[in-house]
Amino acid sequence: MTTSKIFLQIDHISKRFGYTLAVDNVSLDIYRGEIFALLGSSGCGKSTLLRMLAGFETPTTGRVLLDGQDVTDLPPYERPMNMMFQSYALFPHMNVWDNIAFGLRRDGVSKDELNQRVEDMLQLVQLQKFAKRSPHQLSGGQQQRVALARSLAKRPQLLMLDEPLGALDKKLREQTQVELVNIIKQVGVTCVMVTHDQDEAMTMADRIAVMSEGRLLQVGTPNDVYENPNCRFVADFVGNVNLFDGEVSEYEADHVVVHSPVCDFYVGHGITGSLGMPVSVALRPEKVLLSKDKPEGDHNAVACVLKDWSYFGSFTSYSLRLPNGQHIKVSVTNADRDQEAIEEGQTVWAHWQDNAMVVLTQ
Repeated sequence: MTTSKIFLQIDHISKRFGYTLAVDNVSLDIYRGEIFALLGSSGCGKSTLLRMLAGFETPTTGRVLLDGQDVTDLPPYERPMNMMFQSYALFPHMNVWDNIAFGLRRDGVSKDELNQRVEDMLQLVQLQKFAKRSPHQLSGGQQQRVALARSLAKRPQLLMLDEPLGALDKKLREQTQVELVNIIKQVGVTCVMVTHDQDEAMTMADRIAVMSEGRLLQVGTPNDVYENPNCRFVADFVGNVNLFDGEVSEYEADHVVVHSPVCDFYVGHGITGSLGMPVSVALRPEKVLLSKDKPEGDHNAVACVLKDWSYFGSFTSYSLRLPNGQHIKVSVTNADRDQEAIEEGQTVWAHWQDNAMVVLTQ
């Protein structure tokens, strides 16, 4: 996946615009050959951070080091990086071939090398037969591949993608995600991408940094961030989640019990904390099971009433009302074509394993 060599170092970077702190003391190491995603909602600072890496913004404090070299004060054109924007910024009066060649011509690359690089890029993104077409004659996915080929033609050490698939419809975006990763991995370039789309980050990135209000809240693999969120914001932002407030009523090295108005949550591992401490329990909808009969045991089960449901083809999403009035979301895979339906207003039991939950202390 990646090597252990740190390639890009973001060292205590901050950025102020007047009284607004857009990026707040961010430090981050990115490895050579890695696809790294900055994930967060609009206004969280991720695009500002990317623009500082590219040299379009100057940090208020901190440094950017690329392969050990301090590039903080270098202008964009002197940095061995390239940035691809959401709009693709293709030249409408140039055909595909000339769009890809544009940056190489400006750099004074020799004619033979320029021709070879453009042909290599066309082959890489599988657009050889579209070389003489204008951008408006291409689909959105094809335009995106032209923009990528143009960015890679200059052989940057670092590729930056700003909402790279935001202009595509859902089905094309999902297809292009895989294509884009394959191309980037084939070239071997290190990549930092910015996105607000959690599915895009989970599909494409080796690691993810979740940002909020200019700060990094959690950095890890997609699996780490989804299965082991370190705070309520991350748990709620990445994927769907049920959150329940309670306090630790039993505290042991190998388990804890969290008492809440919903039920007693028996968590099959220890946590860092203390007896009586207020916590939140995070429970993903796909980890909840439904049954008509009360399951065995005294923990991790509650009777609830089905309020509504939505059918999504591969799974069905249920919203159930708990005795205290709170709702719980449950996702059930549609493994059988003739799955037994649950009627609205019907009482069922929601239950889950003792390793299905994460206890959040912040």
